[in-house]
Amino acid sequence: MKTWVTIVFLTLLALWYLSFSATRLDRLHHRVETSWANLDVLLQKRAAIALEIAHSDLADPASSMLLTGAAYQARDAEFKNRSMAESGLSGALGLLLSDGLAHATQAEQALLQELSELTAKIRIAIAIHTDAVSSTQMVRNKFVVRSFRLAGRAPLPVTYEFESDVL
Repeated sequence: MKTWVTIVFLTLLALWYLSFSATRLDRLHHRVETSWANLDVLLQKRAAIALEIAHSDLADPASSMLLTGAAYQARDAEFKNRSMAESGLSGALGLLLSDGLAHATQAEQALLQELSELTAKIRIAIAIHTDAVSSTQMVRNKFVVRSFRLAGRAPLPVTYEFESDVL
């Protein structure tokens, strides 16, 4: 009788652990999705500000065309090409900002200030997303998660190359 109770208890404990692990993994996947959604919104805002800068008098015509192309490419990039497009926009913004913008009007200075604040937010969002991805990957590499296929059909979350770029 006592052996039977022990077996039932251990089985229930194992089932609880599997359920707990699956729930934790689901929450981690949700965290990755929400952190990516937040980062995506910030990147879309950065592309919009880049377009505003390109259409202002801050940039010469050649820089304006380069920045406009990079911004549209970043806004419309497909999932697999997103990293290259965002890196291109970062490079175009870096070229424009490195030229020196002493002749900027007050409205243009406000745009540049907004871009600077947004870049700081993007850096934080990248750090949060990278942390969420690494936590999820770490849990998914556990033996129990792989053995019982607790991740289901969810794709393995990844980070992008632009996340390591200097924005």
